[in-house]
Amino acid sequence: MKARIDLPPAQERQDRSLGELMSEMTKELGDLFRKEVELAKVEIKENAKRASRAGMMFGAAAVLGLEAIMLVALTIAWSLDAIVPTGIAFLIASMLFAGGAAVVFARGRKEAADLKPVPEQTAETLKEDVRWAKARLS
Repeated sequence: MKARIDLPPAQERQDRSLGELMSEMTKELGDLFRKEVELAKVEIKENAKRASRAGMMFGAAAVLGLEAIMLVALTIAWSLDAIVPTGIAFLIASMLFAGGAAVVFARGRKEAADLKPVPEQTAETLKEDVRWAKARLS
């Protein structure tokens, strides 16, 4: 069932003053602006959640990289010390875990690259609103 819009009779619409028409248009523009602000809030909140996830990935990369280098690299280097000189053993172990940290960092960077700081849907509807307002004023 379609919603029915009650419009004043044609004669009554034509007899309204410019002030009444401007008042109605101002009210409609105010309503439209409030709805656009609500839409922008929703879009910004979604982007903030995605940015938070990307930030957590960067944090995880830092913590994992640091702990891996400090703990496991020492163990590997100690084990390699029996085969190669001590300096080379520690260098090999450090490089292994730096590579792991780089992989996690790259994943976080990919998440961050997908973020859209401008609420695209709101920008598009604002353009539509401007077209509507211009048509309404004509």
